[in-house]
Amino acid sequence: MTALLFLLPNPARACSLALVLAMDGSASVDAREHALQLNGLADALRDPDVVQAIEAVGGIWVTSFEWSGRYQQLQQLGWSHLTDLQSAAVAAETIRRSPRGYTEFPTAIGYALGHAAVQLGAAPQPCARKVIDVAGDGINNDGFGPASAYKAFDFEGVTVNGLVIAGPDAAPVRYYRANVIRGPGAFIETAATYRDYAAAMKRKLLREIFGNGYASVR
Repeated sequence: MTALLFLLPNPARACSLALVLAMDGSASVDAREHALQLNGLADALRDPDVVQAIEAVGGIWVTSFEWSGRYQQLQQLGWSHLTDLQSAAVAAETIRRSPRGYTEFPTAIGYALGHAAVQLGAAPQPCARKVIDVAGDGINNDGFGPASAYKAFDFEGVTVNGLVIAGPDAAPVRYYRANVIRGPGAFIETAATYRDYAAAMKRKLLREIFGNGYASVR
């Protein structure tokens, strides 16, 4: 009986990953760059390698939102269980068609993290790993910063990774490395420009889906 129980799946651990995707919609992101982000994320979710990874781990839960100022967070994709090409394609096209919420608000990363933590707490199923994926091209310039968010919200057992659109200024990469990423296996993925967003997001998703055992731990 003991051996049988050991072999049975644990319903509480049936989900391998709950992933919150947070996309930068602040004033520094113009319409073309915003479209590249939306389409880049959608293309990454539909990528055959990403779909194969999702299938290999038995499916993942994903939600996505756009963020900018303190109170400007817009849901793009509600919690969705991705298990195969069809479910990934539906999620991808939902994100691709998502309208932009705001265009003239600053960069409130701390508030975005707080919102992401609340969303993660509402995940439909307990998952073995909990990850927040924050994408952006700048540093916090509105409201409290990441350190305050980490004190005020529940980040127990949560990994926060960053996708930074680097551009010519190295400050955002340094800022994300020093202030944003957090938790087991946390890492930064960089895109040289918004045109590189899809490829960077694909690399990031693969690391997050399979786990970060080979990522540098902070």
